[in-house]
Amino acid sequence: MITLKSKREIEMMAESGALLASVHKELRQFIKPGITSWDIEVFVRNYIESHGAIAAQVGYEGYKYATCCSINDEICHGFPRKKVLKNGDLIKVDMCVNLNGAISDSCWAYVVGESTEEIDRLMAVTKKALYLGIEQAQVGNRIGDIGHAIQSYAEQEGYGVVRDFIGHGIGPTIHESPAVPHYGVAGKGLRLKEGMVITIEPMINTGTWKMKMDPNGWTAYTLDGGLSCQYEHSIAITKEGPILLTSQGDEGTY
Repeated sequence: MITLKSKREIEMMAESGALLASVHKELRQFIKPGITSWDIEVFVRNYIESHGAIAAQVGYEGYKYATCCSINDEICHGFPRKKVLKNGDLIKVDMCVNLNGAISDSCWAYVVGESTEEIDRLMAVTKKALYLGIEQAQVGNRIGDIGHAIQSYAEQEGYGVVRDFIGHGIGPTIHESPAVPHYGVAGKGLRLKEGMVITIEPMINTGTWKMKMDPNGWTAYTLDGGLSCQYEHSIAITKEGPILLTSQGDEGTY
């Protein structure tokens, strides 16, 4: 069932999203060579809880951590762990925040230390694909318009668009209807209505879009070992256009 949110509910989700965005902004300085993704996990959980909120992923469908920390060829749902991050690693940090019952969800990509031309281009294309999708999140448009904008751009740039993991409705629980694929046909699919709140979270690979699963049952890897990147926002659909509930304030340029 799709729940339409009131203005007050969207305002509460924006407060939750602002807290989440502040975590990501802190991670810009925190992530560097020599730390571990477990250090990121501890930092994020302490930050969220010290600001009066709950790390909403903990316990969700049995998941144990506040973050998903996916490194290099890990597409998503990487477990935080004590392996040291090295210069040039590409890490995607995904988290959900529950602030006074309002849920927000956002993933951001970071380079550990010095980047490379390959990583820079992948990150730039993935971020632009996200915002091209967001531009289509308008009242009266269809779900397929979002996916088509993302897929057509990313594939034109020579990248693979992950099919197995997609965006979704959000609030008051983490995953709700509707499903929001990052591929599709323009003009097809569910029509977007005022009050919907969704995530758009394209996962873009340097090679094939196909994946393989880790025996842990959670972590997905690129099938060919290529790099994968992801950016994600929670978005409210309004008559005035899409509102970024997890905006970091300066991340919208591409």
